[in-house]
Amino acid sequence: MITKPFIVAASAIVLMAAVHAAAQSPLPLMQPQGAAGPPVLITLQDAMNRAQKLDSPYLASVADAQVALEDRRQAKSAMLPQVSSTVQSLVTQGNGITPSGRFITNDGVHVYRAWGVIRQDLSPSTYLHTGYQRAEVAEAIAKTRVDVARLGLETTVNRNYYALVVAQRKYATAQQAVQQAQRFLDLTQQQERLGQVARADVVKADLQYQQQLQNYNDLNLAMENARLNLAVLLFPTLNENFTVVDDMDSAFALPPFPEVQALAQEQNPDLRVANLAVTEAGLDVKNARNAFLPSLSIDANYGTEANAFALHSTVAADREAGLLPNLGFFITGTINIPIWDWGGLNSKLKQARLRHNQTQAQLSQTQRQLIGNLYIAYNEALAAQSAVTTTRRAAELATESLRLTTLRYQAGESTALEVVDAQNAFVTVRNSYDDAQARARLAISTLRTLTGGF
Repeated sequence: MITKPFIVAASAIVLMAAVHAAAQSPLPLMQPQGAAGPPVLITLQDAMNRAQKLDSPYLASVADAQVALEDRRQAKSAMLPQVSSTVQSLVTQGNGITPSGRFITNDGVHVYRAWGVIRQDLSPSTYLHTGYQRAEVAEAIAKTRVDVARLGLETTVNRNYYALVVAQRKYATAQQAVQQAQRFLDLTQQQERLGQVARADVVKADLQYQQQLQNYNDLNLAMENARLNLAVLLFPTLNENFTVVDDMDSAFALPPFPEVQALAQEQNPDLRVANLAVTEAGLDVKNARNAFLPSLSIDANYGTEANAFALHSTVAADREAGLLPNLGFFITGTINIPIWDWGGLNSKLKQARLRHNQTQAQLSQTQRQLIGNLYIAYNEALAAQSAVTTTRRAAELATESLRLTTLRYQAGESTALEVVDAQNAFVTVRNSYDDAQARARLAISTLRTLTGGF
């Protein structure tokens, strides 16, 4: 006859067998097909280099800097004399009476022009170099924004890179926790069979095992998600066939605050952009003032304008003069003096001054924000370094506590609840230590963004 205790024990054995099988076959996850072969080993610097080749905001800033370079070249060429040539044939219908034909603007029914033209614009923007200076400042702003985009991309890559490193560490800790829970469950079952512990200890150990198994599957999912997030940044086609270097244990130095503050004042890209924007707006004001000044343009022409396409020919209006030379030059000088424009120039000058005042206010705001962010980021880095030291010691203590508590349980000197608490404390503290290391790395990355690198 099958007794009720036997049924309960059999059910428990079936349940534990199912749980053990689940532990040996992790949760299957959908993954993109990667390239065949060994995984690519990627360091943090490799990740930076790969991301710079693919990140669209960064590439857009690089393209803007290249466009600004061409704008500066165009502004420089506009200051220099422009050389061109023109060849024309003007054929006029004759009237049978006058040599010039039906149109009095020509001196014959056939007129040929072949000119080489040199034009020099001497507007205020040209001889004061205002336009070229503004193009130089605009190029400097575009190049500085490349630094802003690069440092922002570094922060993004750091965050995703170390998110994967931390996820891998937590996954490894979860594996270790599952193994510890498995051993503790086996120990309680063995001692229950010997009559040394109560059934409640087996239930508690089994529950702990299942919780650690669920945590293991969740962290497996988190690790795969972190890998996908990083793969999107690093590969043109989604590929998970790579591994990252865990360098969080390597030492890094935090410069003294006065040095960091000096670097921020000299190299902060946002501050440089704000300063250059003030300079650019000041040049716009100067350009608006230049519009009130006279402008001069000179056209020097050399070539021929005759009734025949030749070096010497007769003039249709005076053939009796015989052959005359056709080559020659003429110079045209034009002075434009603004007198009245219904207030348009004054309005443009007022607009430029308003924009200049606005950029000065933005510069002041940027300076104050930089100082505040610098203190916040530096204090965060100090706190993160302290947290690394504290949690490292706590992780060592948690490991030793788990070992000693397990030994005491085997000797009958502690309870199952104490072992479970020690196991949970081990996982929590180890994860906190990993998070603290990643936090310290990100704090340094944020400081680099504010200081332009160190």
